[in-house]
Amino acid sequence: MSGVVDLAAVKAAQEAKAKAEQARAEAARRGGTGAVSPADLVIDVDEAGFERDVLQRSAEVPVVIDFWAEWCQPCKQLSPVLERLAVEYDGRFLLAKIHVDANQLLMQQFGVQGIPAVFAVVAGQALPLFQGAAGEAQIRQTLDQLVQVAEERFGLTGLTVDPDAEPGGASQAPAQAPVGPYESLLNAAAEALDAGDFAGAVQAYKNVLADDPGHPEAKLGLAQAELLQRVRGLDPQRVRQEAAEKPADAQAQIAAADLDLVGGHVEDAFGRLIDAVRRTAGEDRDAVRLRLLELFEVVGAEDPRVAAARRALARALF
Repeated sequence: MSGVVDLAAVKAAQEAKAKAEQARAEAARRGGTGAVSPADLVIDVDEAGFERDVLQRSAEVPVVIDFWAEWCQPCKQLSPVLERLAVEYDGRFLLAKIHVDANQLLMQQFGVQGIPAVFAVVAGQALPLFQGAAGEAQIRQTLDQLVQVAEERFGLTGLTVDPDAEPGGASQAPAQAPVGPYESLLNAAAEALDAGDFAGAVQAYKNVLADDPGHPEAKLGLAQAELLQRVRGLDPQRVRQEAAEKPADAQAQIAAADLDLVGGHVEDAFGRLIDAVRRTAGEDRDAVRLRLLELFEVVGAEDPRVAAARRALARALF
């Protein structure tokens, strides 16, 4: 789900939460409950309404996009499954259907090569999910991962659904949610990241974790900020040359793995450190293992590449 490492994810999460809270407050001011009808969980979207119906809504709920056409036979198999699951998931995601013949620009922007094609947008960030008429078990697994990522990384818990609500309320936000106790610190950390003040961001996240050691957003933010702080000032060519010349040098491999991850080469970073675990012993091996665990935090425990690397690490150690 993660794709390459998104080093702006924490800032995007804060912006998404702020927009969702503003929408909830506006709904409360109007005297509405913010609940939507089950009929509002599946919407037709075109180019004119894409920003409003998908980008803005993705600040409060994951939006799954189904690219389809009437002439597409696999679409006729997939679309009803997605529509049924949208209602079954009870507001944990919103299904946006885009007819490709009438929305060629959106098709090009998402890089759709064939249909059916399914994407998601979470806090304004696009994620490819799958292409073709996938089986329901695969679809459910993918949706479960999407919902988990949206909640853990962006705090998006979805829409409130009321079977008695009038259809047409999908543009309203859910009821007002309380602001978390660490919002000011997390906002300060996100602003520091945006300004390149990685030391300031590290300290802000540590302040949150000192009071709440398990805070998921602070843990992710700290891992990302520390990674950026480490690679600042490194000479990539020199680091990679030294790593190639000294395969058993723990620090050389650690520095190269950091660069690999920042560049989005997740599997290369993991593989490099697992190989280093096999080649080293004692304190050097411990240093490599600990750095690998830190990189797992950056990518996210739900990423399948992390699970595979954990198994490989266990084999290398034992």
